[in-house]
Amino acid sequence: MEMNWNVELLGNPLLSWLTAIAVAVGINAVVGVVKWVIISRLSKFASQTATHLDDAAIEIAKATRQWLVIFVSLYVALQYLELAPRLEGAFRIAATIAAFLQLGLWANSGFRCWIELYRERAMKANIGAATSIGAMAFIGQVVLWSVVLLLGLDNLGVDVTALIAGLGVGGIAVALAVQNILGDLFASLSIVIDKPFVVGDFIIVDTFAGTVEYVGLKTTRIRSLGGEQIVFANSDLLQARVRNYKRMWERRILFNFGVLYQTTADQLEKIPVLVKAIIEQQPLARFDRAHFAKFGDSSLDYEVVYWMQDPDYTKYMDTQQAINLALVREFEAHAIGFAYPTRTLFVEGPIQVQNAAAADEGEGEDRPGREESKPVRAHPGR
Repeated sequence: MEMNWNVELLGNPLLSWLTAIAVAVGINAVVGVVKWVIISRLSKFASQTATHLDDAAIEIAKATRQWLVIFVSLYVALQYLELAPRLEGAFRIAATIAAFLQLGLWANSGFRCWIELYRERAMKANIGAATSIGAMAFIGQVVLWSVVLLLGLDNLGVDVTALIAGLGVGGIAVALAVQNILGDLFASLSIVIDKPFVVGDFIIVDTFAGTVEYVGLKTTRIRSLGGEQIVFANSDLLQARVRNYKRMWERRILFNFGVLYQTTADQLEKIPVLVKAIIEQQPLARFDRAHFAKFGDSSLDYEVVYWMQDPDYTKYMDTQQAINLALVREFEAHAIGFAYPTRTLFVEGPIQVQNAAAADEGEGEDRPGREESKPVRAHPGR
């Protein structure tokens, strides 16, 4: 019995219906098979490679939604049929929405793979970058889906020019209303990208000092030496001068001390040699200079400079303590005295000290032969 292919159903031959069904099923089957091959077969290969492209391909394949593919395949299949314009227009709108939605899902999946890769690399250097990277991901997704929406509307015949202009005016109004928040947000991105400091760095901002604990979307938090938490707006940090002590390669140390004016010239000449020998004995210190710098009010002052090859503050204090103790021992061994604030009185002419009892007897009387004491002047000691 022969099949009559000319039989019409809803105004279309049976052969056209069968062709449309075959096209729709074929498209869905091909997409499903490709998705299965990428996810199941490529996953085994991707686990053995260091490249991230195969991982991205797997994630993009997982973002494929078969029900969206059905709408697109039905619209393609209906091209083999003659339908009412209104019905064909409805299928075209549905297929357009489904196609752009699926493209958006693929693009969003690829973007998320890139963000995760960037986050993994950034977290190795800055554990506080997660929040700002999350902000970057949010902004990127908003831009991506905005572009998908505009393209979809444009393909549906909607005039997006007026919409874009309206969004531009509205965006300006919103930006003016939340300009402080947006300023801190973009400042946060600048901190993450430029990295003037990272979590764990010890920084000084104006008169505030502490260790960076957290870099957020709006604020950065620092734990001060006193224990309290100091919160800075990110925009304020970018406008301030930040001193980052964690980035120091070496620490330059300058310290002073003074010796007594009674110190001899030979002893004064020997002091820089002693200081140099003491500093060179310290494992982390590099001697720079030691000089008899000036004559102080009550001391002969020396100025010493050396470099700490490790910027750690505790190690610097341990080294300085060792240097100070060694100076005390060496000066004691060479009979050199450290100076301390003193004043010496120089008396001009003889002074007669009157007996206390005689003073009581002669109180109020003018006695001949009494000598008046001359004034005593005090001068800063040398």
